[in-house]
Amino acid sequence: MKIRPVILCGGAGTRLWPNAKKHQAKQFIDFGNWTLLGKTLERVKASIFDAPIISTNSKYLKQVKQHLKKHKIRKFKIVLEPSKRNTAPAILSTALIKDIPNEQPLMFLAADHLIEKVGIFNKAIKKNQKKLTQNNIFIFGIKPTMPSSEFGYFLTRSNKVTRFVEKPKEAKAKQIISKKGYWNSGMFYLRKDSIINNFKKYQPNIFRNCNKAVTKAKYKSNVYYLNKQAFTKATAKSFDYAILEKTKDINAIKLDIPWSDLGSWKEICKMYGRNKRQYFKKKNVFYRPWGSYVNLFNGKEFLIKELYVKPKGILSLQKHHHRAEHWVVTQGNPKITLNKKYFTMKPDETVFIPLGAVHRIENPYKKPVKIIEAQVGSILKETDIVRYQDVYGRVK
Repeated sequence: MKIRPVILCGGAGTRLWPNAKKHQAKQFIDFGNWTLLGKTLERVKASIFDAPIISTNSKYLKQVKQHLKKHKIRKFKIVLEPSKRNTAPAILSTALIKDIPNEQPLMFLAADHLIEKVGIFNKAIKKNQKKLTQNNIFIFGIKPTMPSSEFGYFLTRSNKVTRFVEKPKEAKAKQIISKKGYWNSGMFYLRKDSIINNFKKYQPNIFRNCNKAVTKAKYKSNVYYLNKQAFTKATAKSFDYAILEKTKDINAIKLDIPWSDLGSWKEICKMYGRNKRQYFKKKNVFYRPWGSYVNLFNGKEFLIKELYVKPKGILSLQKHHHRAEHWVVTQGNPKITLNKKYFTMKPDETVFIPLGAVHRIENPYKKPVKIIEAQVGSILKETDIVRYQDVYGRVK
């Protein structure tokens, strides 16, 4: 039996746009002729997978259908959530639709994850298929590349999950990694009957109301419109809290592959830094007295640049009225001025420059500095610079 991929596509991705009233959901952002949902749809074209199911809401239905058409996926089902009830009701409702046999394996994927080395990922899915039972759950862990407070973690004993840790501080994350902890990717793998049995046991309210929402759903043009009255009565809980922290039958699939949820501009900057060759164009290189910069990608309300600050180069002391900036150092040790703070950065360190903050980059050393910069705002032009000091005489 083939594995049924279920793509969770209802998230708003507000972490990237904390001050914006209107924003793009992360899974639909064009990062350069590709989106995260598009990458996910391409992954589920592999021969091990059955036709995908997408769980989303009415706000995103049009964009989901556009992506399915663009990626030439003709067989699919969409389950439409009528209200926000977190991931547990969304996951259960998707599993309950009649198209899925009781013993079919379901692979739950986030629409907004970037996974590289897809062959290794799919091989791990196929390898563990026969281990699925009517009660157990497999979750995917990613070997950490750094102690990050942006991800959850889990610890194991003989590949059985013994403990979850939700987004710890960096010092705690270091301890978890020293104990061979893994990032919790939020992807999991189980049979339909396992989902049903676990919800019946641990979350009877969610099961009862989601079952009604599916039974009373309207179906039209491959879309299940869940019954709003029943679905809204389901307790709003994440799948982690509703099921994973209750059951003891959780197995870990541990992977050492490049993975990111691109949940911060730091991660987005790093992604462009790793792949800058494919975005580089000579016509987008601009020279300045302090060095140069290249525009790697100009997106909707964001612009990605690579700054090159030559030895002894000093940018003007400046601020912006219409944009904030996120910097990730990839080379060298720049000295930073940020309002009344002064500090030196190292490679892989990041700093956020809020809208209106007075800031400067200096390179007092003999080696060049390189920084990947994400500008985020309503106006992303060189005209939005207010200079206070400039060693090259550019203050008007």
